[in-house]
Amino acid sequence: MYLVTGITGNVGSATARHLLKQGKQVRALVRDREKAAKWADQGVELVDGDWNDTTALAVALKGVEGAFVMLPAVWAPSPDYREAKSVIANYVEALTKVVPPRVVALSSMGANRTSGVGNVTALSLLEQGSRSLPSPVAFVRAGAFFENFLFGLQAAQGGTLPVFYNPTNRKSTMVASDDIGAEVATLLTGPAWSGHRVIELGSMVSADEVAAQLGEVLSLDVKAFAVPRAGWAEAFQQFGIPKGHTGPAEEMFESVNAGWMDLGITGTEHVAGTTSARDVFAAAQNVVKA
Repeated sequence: MYLVTGITGNVGSATARHLLKQGKQVRALVRDREKAAKWADQGVELVDGDWNDTTALAVALKGVEGAFVMLPAVWAPSPDYREAKSVIANYVEALTKVVPPRVVALSSMGANRTSGVGNVTALSLLEQGSRSLPSPVAFVRAGAFFENFLFGLQAAQGGTLPVFYNPTNRKSTMVASDDIGAEVATLLTGPAWSGHRVIELGSMVSADEVAAQLGEVLSLDVKAFAVPRAGWAEAFQQFGIPKGHTGPAEEMFESVNAGWMDLGITGTEHVAGTTSARDVFAAAQNVVKA
């Protein structure tokens, strides 16, 4: 039995799919059983609760062979990242009371830094807080998700994909959610390890390459367009981040453009992605057409 948090999200669902494909039993901590009903239909055991419920976490951890933990996405965090700190404290308490044979935590490229990386700071805090756990822990430092570009299926109909990557031909680490789920499942079920591991997951890809692959799916000539720095705040507001709270997202992309989230940090392992941006766009397009 393996515990998966965030099963109704992209990475959690990908992890569950790969575990089920291996014939493993999966347990999920869920806030909304109705939202997770399709997983129950596939044999996943649902435990009521969420990452802010230490008691529910402890119940969900009982008897598992491994646990996958992640933080909920908070694009407009408090200045002290108290939302992440609260979840991390609950994880540490539960994982100290009920000690699984191994823990895999979703982190991010850039989490080796403790400042200057905006939203990634939450994952840096997760790594720091989890290093005291009694279980062996693997931190999966994933690159930027290709799924974050899915807005382009509509936005790029005119031939332009607006991005925060500048210059657009500079490569940074990117990966598909399905590849993350595959790697997490492999870590949970593969050979045991001791201590801590850090896996950099993804491949070096440029915004220009993403735009070109989007164009192939749309049968258009699509070019990446770097949103001018002065327009970032307004652009992030259009993506739903409240006015006055776009600073962490801006800082994160500044760190990406500065090369702080590139592959090759000393002491890490590297696993390349096998799913391209084209694959992600095509799959999403097929769902729309179905």
